[in-house]
Amino acid sequence: MRHEGKITRWVDKRGFGFIASDDEDSVFLHIKSFETKVRRPYAGDRVTYELARDKDGRPRAENARFVGEAAAKHKTENRSHNSGSGESKLAIQLTLLFLCVVIVSTAIGRLHYAVAFLFVAASLVTYLAYAIDKASAQSDRWRIPEFNLHVLALVCGWPGALLAQRQLRHKSSKTSFLTGFWFTALLNVAAVLYLIWMGEAGHIYQLIDAAIPFKF
Repeated sequence: MRHEGKITRWVDKRGFGFIASDDEDSVFLHIKSFETKVRRPYAGDRVTYELARDKDGRPRAENARFVGEAAAKHKTENRSHNSGSGESKLAIQLTLLFLCVVIVSTAIGRLHYAVAFLFVAASLVTYLAYAIDKASAQSDRWRIPEFNLHVLALVCGWPGALLAQRQLRHKSSKTSFLTGFWFTALLNVAAVLYLIWMGEAGHIYQLIDAAIPFKF
């Protein structure tokens, strides 16, 4: 059960004070009793808390937070979640649209089948790399360099990277990394669209045919 009261005295140098509430005349409050360290408390602040007793039976506060903090935090988290969900959904929709273009272009002969195969293979390898890197981060082991992850994304592995970011919740919030990721993804998309536009006229096709000794 949570109680509410006002901090009537606060000794900031020592990190403790007292709360006056309807239930108790004076409840001891320590700085470590706050659930989150959003700011330093002051005399006059209203707080909510759970009532406990010390070994001598004196009342003390636990899991304290400032009045309004929980509601504000919940509102911020919801706004962030809704915004992130919208951006994530749009990114996935655009990725699926692009992959449909790749499939159709391969089927009608505008894109070499090796490019479509590369998307599948590179995406699987990239997803696995993200999974390994996350496991390494959790166990404090050697990490896969971010440059290597960007290279995998550039060579048609970015759909797998995007899926790993969403499913594994890895590398999905670091702004500098995401900037590099989307840059490599856009470079890859531009290159593939160029190949689709050029069709068999692209010199890259001759290099692919020369490197692959068999055809389907």
